[in-house]
Amino acid sequence: MRDTTVAARTTAVVWTVGVTAVLAGMPLMVRGRLPDPLATHWGLGTGAPDGSMPLWAASLFPALIWLVTAGATLGVLLRDRTGSHHPWTAVTLLPTGIVLAGAQAALVRANLDRADWHEARQPTAWIVAILVAAVVAGVGAWFVATRRAADTAAAGEHASGVPALDIPDGRRVAWFSRTTNPWLRLVAAVTGLAAVGVLVAIVGGLADPGGLWAAFAGCAVAALSCALFSSVQARVSERGLEVSFGPLGRPARRWAPGDIDAARAEVRSPAQAGGWGYRVSGLGTTVMLRAGECLVIRPRGRRTEFAVSVDDAERGAALLNALRADPHRR
Repeated sequence: MRDTTVAARTTAVVWTVGVTAVLAGMPLMVRGRLPDPLATHWGLGTGAPDGSMPLWAASLFPALIWLVTAGATLGVLLRDRTGSHHPWTAVTLLPTGIVLAGAQAALVRANLDRADWHEARQPTAWIVAILVAAVVAGVGAWFVATRRAADTAAAGEHASGVPALDIPDGRRVAWFSRTTNPWLRLVAAVTGLAAVGVLVAIVGGLADPGGLWAAFAGCAVAALSCALFSSVQARVSERGLEVSFGPLGRPARRWAPGDIDAARAEVRSPAQAGGWGYRVSGLGTTVMLRAGECLVIRPRGRRTEFAVSVDDAERGAALLNALRADPHRR
């Protein structure tokens, strides 16, 4: 829970600071190509602007709206000790930031290289695209945050008390554990924000898109890779062991109870595993997100082992061995 909370707070702070910089800095970066004042409102059905703001106001006003919204949301997140508010903060911060940053990019693009704000035309297509992106992002954020909260609750439920390895017939059992690396989450947030900033610059026409597409692709790939392998979940049930990665639980590796020769808990360090992340070394394959206790299995017919750094690994190994020894549960 603590790792998840720290990662959520860090990501929220990075996102807040980054969106603020984009909102305030975008019009100022191309102020030489913008009229002053800027067209900021268009009449319904006409496409002609009927409202304007000075350049400084168009730069600061959206940033202030964002800071008030994000500040209130962050206040709730920082006071939260249970993780129950994580889904709501994710759904508030992510879509709101996308809407404001996208609207600012559309506004700049509509006014770019216009001699007077009356010449700007309403960016209807961009507004629709921004709203669709915000809805998709909001739904995705809710799915990820609620799934994580459910998994954390399940982990707490199965971690309480002393496990009974003599499993009664007809009784369903499960064990769950999760590990998060906050530093990889931070790298994912920073590179993801950089990708958003580059995309906004391309959409807003702030720079030649030729060289920026490569920068966007590099930042996007780095953000996706770090996000996928910044967290790992291990689940033991009648189906065996499932180890999944990232907020969506994909990709994943699975072993049925009959496919495992033995399971145990072992303390390992990054030096032993060959570094951080998904490592292959003389010990076999190790998913190393933090030093300490690991759940280790030896797949049947294999000489090498598979290990994953998760808490409460001894309980998970004991349950997995109990399931492996009971042919009626395979």
